[in-house]
Amino acid sequence: MNLSDRLQLIADEIIAGETMADIGTDHGFLPLYLMESGKCPHVIMADISKGSLAKADENCKLAGPGKTYDLRLGDGIDVLEDGEVDVVAIAGMGGLLIRDILDWNIKKSRSFKRYIFQPRNKIGALRYWLYLNGFDIEKESLVREGKYICEVITVRTGNEVKRQADYTADFDYPDSLLEWKGPLTEEYLLTKLALEDSIYQNILKNSRNPETEAVNSKAKVEKIKYLLSQL
Repeated sequence: MNLSDRLQLIADEIIAGETMADIGTDHGFLPLYLMESGKCPHVIMADISKGSLAKADENCKLAGPGKTYDLRLGDGIDVLEDGEVDVVAIAGMGGLLIRDILDWNIKKSRSFKRYIFQPRNKIGALRYWLYLNGFDIEKESLVREGKYICEVITVRTGNEVKRQADYTADFDYPDSLLEWKGPLTEEYLLTKLALEDSIYQNILKNSRNPETEAVNSKAKVEKIKYLLSQL
């Protein structure tokens, strides 16, 4: 089975011998690849959508006629027992939804050793939640999917640590983007700079109190420019 570059990057972040659950599995391509390649001894395919899980079930039957696969219909990590797998992958959802899945049952969220996230948006809000709740980002990666550059973060579950921090541009555009820079980093930052600067200029143009309302937007623009200067 050939995976897309996005799914292959996620698969590469999984350590051989780990058990895994794919939340929002859709067609089930990622866990099927991990199981059929022998990288994972056990995989769980979970989705809240009956239609999506049916697609995964059909692909399982095609990949391994007569084999038994673990498919579960349900919401987020509610379908899992505490500590049931080593690593949980959640890809293709918004960052706020991923945050809410983790926050809904923090005890269960802490019971898994590692996570691999590929948020579609709002990754800063997800990083902020992870930091406040003692989850440590081990690696950040970028991968192209069509016309988009996707962010993938690999996270290790820490102890029950409650950290304090204000939300700043550092969560949207952290220095770790330079630590793990790759061939897509400059393009990614330039694309984000164009977007954030457009937002900033729009606030300056249309706001009655631009000096106040544009503070956060200006900080994002300046942080991206700093990162680009350090490449």
